[in-house]
Amino acid sequence: MHIRTGYDIRYDTDVATPMMAMLSIHPSRNKDLVTPHRIVTTPDVPMYDYVDAFGNVCTRLTVPPGGVTLSCDVTIADTGLPDPVVPDAIQHAVADLPDDVLIFLLGSRYCDTDRLADIAWAQFGDGPAGWARVQAIVDYVHARIEFGYHHARNTRTAWEAHQEGVGVCRDFAHLAVALCRCMNIPARYCTGYLGDIGIPAIDAPMDFSAWFDVYLGGAWHVFDARHNTPRIGRILMARGRDAVDTALTTTFGPAILAGFEVHTDAVAR
Repeated sequence: MHIRTGYDIRYDTDVATPMMAMLSIHPSRNKDLVTPHRIVTTPDVPMYDYVDAFGNVCTRLTVPPGGVTLSCDVTIADTGLPDPVVPDAIQHAVADLPDDVLIFLLGSRYCDTDRLADIAWAQFGDGPAGWARVQAIVDYVHARIEFGYHHARNTRTAWEAHQEGVGVCRDFAHLAVALCRCMNIPARYCTGYLGDIGIPAIDAPMDFSAWFDVYLGGAWHVFDARHNTPRIGRILMARGRDAVDTALTTTFGPAILAGFEVHTDAVAR
């Protein structure tokens, strides 16, 4: 299947303001692009890309006085299949994990494992390991947090989400990631597009989504604590330790988010 996706994001500024954006499709999906992927700015400003330590494409620009609109519209090919389920994927002993995976066992800015370790072991220490343990964590987080855009708070940690019981998709992902790490399961935070493909249409503005990967059975696997069901049409943009590493935009100075529109739709081939 083909999916048309993109955004129009407006920032207003009074002075020239440097910005870093992670608004490109992840390089792992480049081979699936049907149309060229370009970020367009209005007004036209110089930009350049670099690849960060987690393999994400980062775009650098300076927002001119008055502001800028960043836009993208791209079509990508997708299998049309839901997220794979691999129930026999095993949990590795920490000593057997690859070196580059170990960082995803550590606590991070929003995944405060030190505060959640006792809870994690009390809840999941006696259950089965591997895929079943991750699914138990996803079930727990899905039931514990009430989703609502009005609950959004960009400073909320995994511990705070656990205690408050409310949040948005990033809070579901942060809590699930932290609990997995507490159980010695490598987990990384992911962000990207996820439209209402294969499910009843959702009467709400489209947004970017957050989910997470875990390392089991020698490979990374997708889980989604907010939706808690395999989904179709997930398009990765960035991944890292938590939302710090995958922020859609970071401005180094005052800037006001003045417009935000995202679209993701299946289209005829």
